Amino acid sequence: MAWSGGFLLIWLYAQPWFMDASFFGVHLRTLFQIHPINLSVAVWVGFIALFGIASDDGVIMATYLDQTFAGRKRTSVADIRKATIEAAGRRIRPALMTVGTTILALLSVLTSTGRGADIMVPMAIPSFGGMLVVLLTVFTVPVLYCSVEEMKLKMAQRKT
Repeated sequence: MAWSGGFLLIWLYAQPWFMDASFFGVHLRTLFQIHPINLSVAVWVGFIALFGIASDDGVIMATYLDQTFAGRKRTSVADIRKATIEAAGRRIRPALMTVGTTILALLSVLTSTGRGADIMVPMAIPSFGGMLVVLLTVFTVPVLYCSVEEMKLKMAQRKT
């Protein structure tokens, strides 16, 4: 999902209507250096960085779900859903902090000018776009994990 957000922002950067507004007299297209972006090596490095950060969020969530389910006996679908909500609730803050700090750090890169900005801005675009979309994985990982655990429970009940 994060990769789709990166590609989406690259596509939006090529659209003439994207962020075509002024904020306190500053034109946003100029501030964020919005122009069509080619798929260069810098962009692919940004995607690699995005993949690392996004997979960390999934690992944070899935690891705690594993730990929560390892200590509990699963006897009903309601127990599985309750444990999933509890585990996801405990790990939503660290995942959001990872996303939030990354987005805030990349804002300064996206607005930078001067030496090195012509390489760093294309590198930051996929990471920024992906971080905006990766928030969906905070919700999809627990839902998918819960559905897998429910299937395991149903299969175990059929065998008995």
